[in-house]
Amino acid sequence: MAYTTKSGDTWDGIAKSVYGDELKADVLMAANREYIEIYRFDSGVELVTPDIEEEVAANDNLPPWKR
Repeated sequence: MAYTTKSGDTWDGIAKSVYGDELKADVLMAANREYIEIYRFDSGVELVTPDIEEEVAANDNLPPWKR
């Protein structure tokens, strides 16, 4: 899968948009090392957005809002 940046996009904003979690920015950065030095993107940059598997955990280990 791919994501085409808009002017002003940031790693964490793209991660939130693609994965629903800004903490997944490291996944995007690892898949797009050639852009690692960029903080704010110009429009039109094609980024690879790898599929990620959700970690399965017992409900006892999840916070209440994720149960």
